[in-house]
Amino acid sequence: MSTSLHPEGLASASRLAIKPEVSVVVPIHNEYESLPHLVEAIAASLNAAHLHYEIICVDDGSTDDSAVLLKQLAQSRNDLRAVILRRNYGQTAAMAAGFSCARGQVIVTLDGDLQNDPADIPVMLAKLEDGYDLVSGWRKNRQDAALTRLLPSKIANWLIGLVTGVKLNDYGCSLKAYRAELVADMNLYGELHRFLPALAFIEGARITELPVRHHARRFGKSKYGLDRTFRVIMDLLTVWFMRKFLTKPMHVFGLFGVGSIAIGTAIGLYLTVLKIGYGVSIGNRPLLILAVVLVLAGVQLFSVGLLAELLMRTYHESQGRPIYRIRETIEPGNNVDS
Repeated sequence: MSTSLHPEGLASASRLAIKPEVSVVVPIHNEYESLPHLVEAIAASLNAAHLHYEIICVDDGSTDDSAVLLKQLAQSRNDLRAVILRRNYGQTAAMAAGFSCARGQVIVTLDGDLQNDPADIPVMLAKLEDGYDLVSGWRKNRQDAALTRLLPSKIANWLIGLVTGVKLNDYGCSLKAYRAELVADMNLYGELHRFLPALAFIEGARITELPVRHHARRFGKSKYGLDRTFRVIMDLLTVWFMRKFLTKPMHVFGLFGVGSIAIGTAIGLYLTVLKIGYGVSIGNRPLLILAVVLVLAGVQLFSVGLLAELLMRTYHESQGRPIYRIRETIEPGNNVDS
């Protein structure tokens, strides 16, 4: 059976066959009003920079008509790919879905509410050329409510920087530019999208921050609130552990386990000396209970450390993930005198 393509179809197929320079990933959740303006703004910015690009909009279970509109836009444009998730999984999952579909050498992320300015994308791409692997946006003049958004954000940025060791002014800014190979090394789950710079740092990435424009929300209402604080704190602890002990969990569990056993044993020896050497009754002394608890807790912590070591080895070996990342390899020169 023969098939034919119209000129528009040929142009679209040709565009898909060429690997884009830039993939722009946009998670969407109930952004019906802003969606057409956002796509046009991204396209205008990247066309003006003469870049070959693709836009990947991921609808994260919208309850308005965002998914319907997104399908229509994708069918009418040759630079837009629509990814429709079955339900609302959260922004981290939506970003992960967009990353898995991206084909560009560089991946740019931004929110779908038009508060990030697509005109900043070429500037961030230029900054990548200075040798960085990740350029993170900094909403220096942020247009949000001071009490409910700005203050919690400042506290969160300080806390995340303190725990992870990656000092940034604005972790919450979704406008970021990544080298594609860096994104390929990172697995996302939970609420880890806000910790992408810290995860990238674990992978050995060179990170910088760039002031970007920020606009007041034009349509709809914010999806973020103070209720996410607890989840952020839990994921922050996860990132801290991954940074410190991802390849050596025994170093933390074993250290506390051995310490607990040592203290419990020392207390036990002390009580033994009192009992045998001085005939003191120790059966009703709280120290005896403490010694037993410490020894048992130490054994459990040590056992957990061994299990964690086995799990980490299974994790790395089953996925073929190395415990190192090579930035570059310099081959011997061909013009060296022998």
